Amino acid sequence: MRIARYVIGDQIQFGTVELASDGGEHPDTVAALTSDPLAGPVNYTGERHPLSDVRLLAPVIPRSKVVGIGRNYAAHAAELGNEVPDEPLVFLKPNTSVIGPGEAIVRPATTNNLHYEGELAVVIGRICRDVPRERVPDVIFGYTVANDVTARDLQNSDGQWTRAKGYDTFCPLGPWIVTHLSLEDVRDLAIQTRLDGVVVQDATTKLLVRDVATLITYVSSFVTLLPGDVILTGTPAGVGPMTPGQHVEVEIAEIGTLDNVVVGDAGVDS
Repeated sequence: MRIARYVIGDQIQFGTVELASDGGEHPDTVAALTSDPLAGPVNYTGERHPLSDVRLLAPVIPRSKVVGIGRNYAAHAAELGNEVPDEPLVFLKPNTSVIGPGEAIVRPATTNNLHYEGELAVVIGRICRDVPRERVPDVIFGYTVANDVTARDLQNSDGQWTRAKGYDTFCPLGPWIVTHLSLEDVRDLAIQTRLDGVVVQDATTKLLVRDVATLITYVSSFVTLLPGDVILTGTPAGVGPMTPGQHVEVEIAEIGTLDNVVVGDAGVDS
C-alpha cells in the first residue's frame, strides 16, 4: 500500500495511491481515507481522484523528530575524509525542516555549500523503546524517500550538525509511504540521486554499514520513538553542491521519486 498526504481543493487528506504499473482498475489515482492511518484504522470515504488533480505533500509530519544516521555508507564516509564510526552516528533534524515533493529547498544566506543527500527513510508506526531486533518489523509503518539537505560548510565550522541540517526545508520527504515492504525487501534497493537530470548518486541499500533493524534497535535503546517519527538511514557516496535554480530528484526502487527545486533565500540569487 502507498499512503499519500495531499491537497485537493483547500482540503488536506490522506489516501492510498494506485499506479498504472500496478495493473489495477484505477491507474494513477488516489483513494481518499477518512483520517490519518497512523492514528487509526484505514477506512475509505469512497472518493477517488486522479493523481494529476492533487498536490502531494510530505506524507508524514513527524510527531516529534527526524533521527538522522551519519556515515552509514563506507564510500560516503571516505569521500569526506571520515572513518565509519564504531557505533551509529546519530543526529536530529527538527520536524519544521520537513517539506514535500515539488516544494522548494531554500538555500539560506549563511551557506555557500548546500549539498543533496539521497536516503531511504523509515517511518515509525507505534510508540516504542528498547526494541529487540526480532520485534523491529512490528514498529515500522513504512518507508519513504528523503533528501537530508546539508549546509556542508556549516557542518564543518560548527563542530556539530544542528544548524547545518536543521533549517526549514532541509528535509524533503515523499512522494508517499510504502507500507508493504519487508526488512528483507529493503536490503537491496537501488537508490539514485539526479541533479538537473544528471546522475550524481547511484548505489544500493545493500551497501548500508548498519541495516534498518540495527538502526531501530540502537536508536530505540536511548530514545522513545513515536508514531510518525522518521529515521534517515544515511546517504551513499556522490554527495555534492546544489544551487538555486537546480532540480534535484531522489529515486528509490519500489518506493518512488522525490523531486524538489532549489531556490535562494530573500536576496540570494546564486
